Parts: sequence; structure tokens; C-alpha cells
Amino acid sequence: MLLFGHRGAAAERPENTLPAFERAIEAGADVLETDVHATADGHIVVSHDETGERMAGVAAEIRGSTLAEVRRWDAGWGFLAADGRRPFAGAGYRIPTLEELLCAFPTARFNVDIKQERPPIAAAVVELLRRERAEERVTLASFSIRTMRQVRALGYRGQTALAQRELVYLLGLPAAAWRLFGFAGDRVQVPVRHGPVRFASRRFVAKCHALGLAVDFWTIDDPSEAEGLLNLGADGIMSDDPARLAPLFERRRCVTAAA
Repeated sequence: MLLFGHRGAAAERPENTLPAFERAIEAGADVLETDVHATADGHIVVSHDETGERMAGVAAEIRGSTLAEVRRWDAGWGFLAADGRRPFAGAGYRIPTLEELLCAFPTARFNVDIKQERPPIAAAVVELLRRERAEERVTLASFSIRTMRQVRALGYRGQTALAQRELVYLLGLPAAAWRLFGFAGDRVQVPVRHGPVRFASRRFVAKCHALGLAVDFWTIDDPSEAEGLLNLGADGIMSDDPARLAPLFERRRCVTAAA
């Protein structure tokens, strides 16, 4: 049962910044969830979006900008308070590199979504994680099946999540066929619902568990909803507001320990 800080503690700090991740750990997150792209000069940086427009007010693409240029972006600008203010604008928040993130939190577990597909960066991400000896504490994920196949072909030793197409296969194939075709992956990371498909069901979770797959749901900020998913057997909950969900996880762990 894992509590993921989605992009750090994005409800409290500018997402995917070092203070957001620090706050997530302080709040009780077990895993730090994030996303990566590569700069024009080959540095892997932490950002959900491919441009700086939403979070920094800069329309430039990360892959077309150097690290020096990206470091000048104001990553605090995009955080909006409930009253519409931008309380972190101009406060020195910056987009970190993945290397900086790993070094800043040397014992933390991470879930890293490789967003960029072109040019491909899977090999560079795996190389970085090996260099930092971080494979065992980093789960790699991507919507792209090409990216995930490359990660696994490189012999990545950490956990991997299913790509979108693999999830389609999982939904459509009986468990016996899934095993027969030898699909890889360790975790299924899904929303509660996507279009007509509802993933938040005991049947779906049980099927995943029968295949040795853990199930993580995103993005959940309501404790009641999170508790319902845990009651279905969810293994992880990704939240923008881990501080709000932490008491639920603490309570359930105490009950489990006492049983």
C-alpha cells in the first residue's frame, strides 16, 4: 500500500520542483511520482509538459531549449492559489534535472514517467539511473509502448509499468492468454475511469493481482475515494495532496499491523 506524491505535493507547491518533492516526503509520501523530458543538449529534466508554457509562461519546447535556457524559466509562476494569485512567481523555483532529484533524495523511491517520445530518451534515462545506481528504487512508466519495450530491452532492473497498448491487451485478453504471450511489466497505473471503461472495480484489480501486477490509481485527492480504492485492493494511490491522504494510510497501516 503506497502513497505516491504526484509531481511532488502539487497541491501545495509548484509541481515537479525540489520543494514540491520535499513537501511530499514531509507529508508522508512513500513514492515520488514525476515525468521527464530531455533538453536540446541532452540533459534529462523533470517536467510533465513538453513546453514551459503552463508552468513558466514560456512557450518554448524543452527539447528545443538548452539546460541553461530551461534553468532561467520561472517554474513557480504556474502555481495558482484558490484566489487566483500566483504566490510562488519570482520566488526562485526552477525545473530540476533528474540527476539533481535523485541526489537530493538519495533514499526515496520514484515513479518516473518518460513523456518524450521524439527524439527517444529511454536509453538516456536508463543510463542515468544506472550511473546513479538508482534502478532498484525507480519504477519507469510511459504511455508509449515503444518506450517501454526499449526500457525492458535494455535489461532495466527496476520495476516497469504497463504502456497504454499493453493495458488494452490486459483488458481484452483472458489471464491465460496474457501469461501465454509473456507480457512484461510490474505495475498497472490507471485512472478510476477512462471513457466507458471503469478500472476501479474489484474484478479488474483481482485480475491484475492474479497476473502478479500491482495496481495504482491516479490522481486521487479525496480521502473517501482513496479509501474506497484501497478497499478494492489498490496497491497505490497517486495524489497531488499527499498530506490530505497520509492520515488514511497511517490508520490503515496501524490496523494491519495490529491484526
